[in-house]
Amino acid sequence: MRQCATFSNLNGLYRLRSIPFTQSFIAKLKMKHKQPLALAIATLLYPSFTLAAQVNNDEVELAPVTITDTREAALKSETSASTSQISQEDIEFLQPGHPSEVLNRMPGVHVNVTGGEGHMTAIRQPITTGAVYLYLEDGIPTRSTGFFNHNALYEINVPQSAGIEVSKGPGSALHGSDAMAAVINVSTKAAPEETEGDVSLEVGSFGWQRLLLGGGTASLNHGIRADLNLTHTDGWRDSTEYDRQSANVRLDSFLDNGTKVKTVLNFSNIDQQTAGSSRLLEDDYKNHPTRNYTPISMRKVESLRLSSAFEKEVGASLYSITPYFRYNSMELLPNWSLSYDPNTYKTENKSAGVMMKYRQDFTPMRTRLIVGTDIDYSPGSMDQNKIDVTKEGNYFVDYTVKEKLYDYDVTFSSISPYAHIETSPTDKLRVNAGLRFDHMRYDYENNLTDIDTGNHRRPEDTDVEYQHLSPKLGMTYAINDQLNTFASYRHAFRVPSQSQLFRQGKATNTVKLDPVKVDNYEIGLRGKTISKVNYEISVYYMVKEDDILTFKHADGSSETMNAGKTLHQGIETGLTAPLSNDIDLAVSYAYTEFTYEDWKPNSTTDYSDNQLEAAPRDIGNVALGYHPSQLNGGKVELELSHLGQYWMDQANTETYKGHQLLNIRFNYPVTPEFKVSARILNLEDKTYATNSTYKPAAYGNPETFEYSPGMPRTAYVSASYSF
Repeated sequence: MRQCATFSNLNGLYRLRSIPFTQSFIAKLKMKHKQPLALAIATLLYPSFTLAAQVNNDEVELAPVTITDTREAALKSETSASTSQISQEDIEFLQPGHPSEVLNRMPGVHVNVTGGEGHMTAIRQPITTGAVYLYLEDGIPTRSTGFFNHNALYEINVPQSAGIEVSKGPGSALHGSDAMAAVINVSTKAAPEETEGDVSLEVGSFGWQRLLLGGGTASLNHGIRADLNLTHTDGWRDSTEYDRQSANVRLDSFLDNGTKVKTVLNFSNIDQQTAGSSRLLEDDYKNHPTRNYTPISMRKVESLRLSSAFEKEVGASLYSITPYFRYNSMELLPNWSLSYDPNTYKTENKSAGVMMKYRQDFTPMRTRLIVGTDIDYSPGSMDQNKIDVTKEGNYFVDYTVKEKLYDYDVTFSSISPYAHIETSPTDKLRVNAGLRFDHMRYDYENNLTDIDTGNHRRPEDTDVEYQHLSPKLGMTYAINDQLNTFASYRHAFRVPSQSQLFRQGKATNTVKLDPVKVDNYEIGLRGKTISKVNYEISVYYMVKEDDILTFKHADGSSETMNAGKTLHQGIETGLTAPLSNDIDLAVSYAYTEFTYEDWKPNSTTDYSDNQLEAAPRDIGNVALGYHPSQLNGGKVELELSHLGQYWMDQANTETYKGHQLLNIRFNYPVTPEFKVSARILNLEDKTYATNSTYKPAAYGNPETFEYSPGMPRTAYVSASYSF
């Protein structure tokens, strides 16, 4: 389904629904597609991936664009990275109750559900909590590097966003630490050109209730948009109630001197009783999946982000500066460590930073130079207490707070200059190169005594510094107007997070952990046919050195350490095709192989040549949509989601066999303003696991198979009204 564009001219800046276009990008589109100016304008994102424009009552399809690599619109055909997009229109149709319902439609992307809107992600990685992904909102990291959280998407108002883009593999020179396996960028809704509003009320299984409110207005040079998300569910497992309140406010301004300003304020509050990734023994998993062995576990999250992006174009130059402020707080009683290290903790982080960028375009060979610097200052703290737990059978039913295990203050700071250049030696060839230098520092102060023995060792006050150069190189080649190819080499790294460094556990010396380094090689092919079949295929080979891994001891405890080398390789494909005027098809598939190339966690254990655990062998999604004229612009969609088998343990002893889930969705516009929708997830009510582990017999305990059960058949209905 396509979204058509309307145009206005304000102070020399062209806008699509209040989204500003740089004049140089318009000129590039005109040169590339030889289309009138209005057609060129139409391809800019709303805020991403608009593919059609209405000019003189004729709909004309144009090239897709991407924004993640350079923080501004660029032709996807000239981007040497594998990118996938979900538009605002798709999000509004999907009405996701969890980010996985959106992201799992992309090739090579799997997001699981750990309770509420919590998640673990697998993009060119196993299903992991590791800091290998960079999460952005409007191009700004949602968290500081030192305070990564794998549940980052629950701090973003995904169902009221304007689009999501995933750039797979290491990020460009404009992205720093954490941008190793993928960059996930969520866009906010822009201010409208005219006063508008919308309201959606949804109810569903297991006490699900959600109210979405949004609207905005505009004057000549200013526009404002606000959105509110109020969500509650009783949870489908015992003691998994979840409440969320999120608000977004965005102000778009166009100043008389030609500067455009985008100010965004986001707030989220989450209060959750969580089973999270709490696993069940095999019998309960199969016969009593609603059980929760850890009803005492909980999670409370607050996040606040404020940013103002100032951007001005002068001739062939663009000046951009984006100051921001972030606050993150999380109070947690983790369920995963109750059996071997029961504790409760609170971590807080405040961030102030600025992203500065200068871009210059040159006429010869359509050359573009981008230079900039990212600066971040993020003081934070960790406060962790031991707890004594009361256990009845398999259930942890109560606890008492005991002595402090960790109490420290830590400040993460970074300054990261970068340069990116792209040029076209020929009309068909586009070459790009980039280099980023990161200087990062932790200042750590222990508020308790230092301890160098036991299971909760505490390092002394210290400073840790990292410096690293990250080169990038890529090219795209237009084989013809309908087919292009790309190849790239990208190097990336990530520093250990503050908790890996200073919450030492039983490890000998975590302060000396090395950064993870990765080299990614990739080739790809993108194209479309005259019958409007769009397709993309990419092959990648990624080597990680000094990977930070968790060795799982036989007694259930774990230890953080650097591994020698891991290898990640695979192939990803995506295809969309209109089968007829009323039926369309979207297919994504990825085949992967991840290996411990060199890992000997101790003198008696060698996992070299083993497959990484929790790494699905393949991931797939098929969506078949039916939208006849009788549905008045509505749609019925049947979706099949596939997750392949993976090893359940590091020794590669047992496997989880994988699963396939069937979902169905429907929406129908009763009037242009009023729409009803419904969806049923896991239509066949299958038993499946979102995560699973195998523990061999040890210390007198029998071998165990443990599974985190996935949601059973779940139904939702909603009604929405817009004006």
